[in-house]
Amino acid sequence: MGLTLSYWLRDGRPKNHHKSSFCPFSVAPPIRLAVLLDTPPVAPGHPRSKWSLTHLSPNLQVCPSGGRVRRACVEQSSDAVRGGVGVEAGLHVWEVLWEEQHRGSHALLGVSTHKCPLQASGYTALIGGDSCSWGWELSSNQLWHDGKRRGLYPEGGATDVLSVPDRVLLVLDADAGTLGYVVDGRYLGVAFWDLPKGAELFPAVSCVWGGAEICIRYLCGTTRDAPALQDLSRLIARRYLRAHQHHTLQRLL
Repeated sequence: MGLTLSYWLRDGRPKNHHKSSFCPFSVAPPIRLAVLLDTPPVAPGHPRSKWSLTHLSPNLQVCPSGGRVRRACVEQSSDAVRGGVGVEAGLHVWEVLWEEQHRGSHALLGVSTHKCPLQASGYTALIGGDSCSWGWELSSNQLWHDGKRRGLYPEGGATDVLSVPDRVLLVLDADAGTLGYVVDGRYLGVAFWDLPKGAELFPAVSCVWGGAEICIRYLCGTTRDAPALQDLSRLIARRYLRAHQHHTLQRLL
């Protein structure tokens, strides 16, 4: 049974109908994450599905529901917002919707502590611009931390900038101190390894594009305990059905 589980969890990568430019850079997610990505999302309106009403730049405004933030049309300013609720432990996944044509330069998605600055003059990488934040610049694929570029993400030697779609999943493992991303249904691996364990971390974005709207939704989370056998079995069954859905339909017909 253990070998069967190991086989399916290792090789059961998601399969999309369209060809994604991120496909060559995808990696098999860890077991806990694979189960979590297969888990139905929590109900809308979860407290972690909202931007903070107080920890944001004056140039940003949160909608009444809390799930969407909009940047005013101002120049020479970089503006950031944190999630309303942070986490100190566990593995967590958020969905962020940010239209590609409304990003411009310095469009960063990542996490921060409560000490990260939320506004700066000019155009700069605000999330990732200090030691208290870690960000992925979606327009250039650059990773930022402590005010420095930390290399391209995903790793793998891409010579051209990959076009990041509107929907990105942010994966924060507060127990391991890692941050990664899922794009086009593919886990791209760990982007940052050095997040402080035990610190309260918040999903965060920073932008410079006037009129940009960014939505957030908390999908699911789990503790550091090993996944339940029932969850592993469900994951294996779904992967098997997806892999053999054509033959299954033919039998039914």
